[in-house]
Amino acid sequence: MNRVPGDAENAHSSSVESCPSLRDVHSINPTQLMARIESYEGREKKGISDVRRTFCLFVTFDLLFITLLWIIELNVKGGIETTLEKEVLHYDYSSSYFDIFLLAVFRFKVLILAYAMCRLRHWWAIAFTTAVTSAFLLAKVIISQLFSQGAFGYVLPIISFILAWIETWFLDFKVLPQEAEEENRFLIAQDASERAALLHPGVLSDGQFYSPPESVAGS
Repeated sequence: MNRVPGDAENAHSSSVESCPSLRDVHSINPTQLMARIESYEGREKKGISDVRRTFCLFVTFDLLFITLLWIIELNVKGGIETTLEKEVLHYDYSSSYFDIFLLAVFRFKVLILAYAMCRLRHWWAIAFTTAVTSAFLLAKVIISQLFSQGAFGYVLPIISFILAWIETWFLDFKVLPQEAEEENRFLIAQDASERAALLHPGVLSDGQFYSPPESVAGS
């Protein structure tokens, strides 16, 4: 005799417990999720991400800044034509800065090819360029006679070394983690939008509502 009230209480408690889940379902906004997905797809269609574009701009700045310092060094030593012929045509490892300029060109070509054209999402390219730059500059500073040639004997190797490691830090701690985070957000939003589409079916059209035909009187 007491089973009926107990069953009623269980049904009531289950209906109460189901209320939060219903509220959670209605709290999902498919429009906002689709807007996020469309914005992410729009960024993918327009090209590389903003943080990767900033990295490519910094790589370009690296090349232009080293080139500017090298041109200034050519002028300081007695004219661009004379010094350019001496450092390029009569290259000397112990006294020429031309190889430091070529090192900047090497970094620019490898990094732009890997991270702008191929859109690589790994650190091996920047690790390779930074390792080559560091080893070459350390060997040049130890073996060559740059320090006896004035301020540029210090400035060009140090600036080139610092810029290479700043590029490594920026890619490893800014570009790759931020792009991975954005991709994870896109996947989560896409999964949530699919669930919302299942939980919130489209609005029923007028054609889906119909009234039964009137029955004949006396039938």
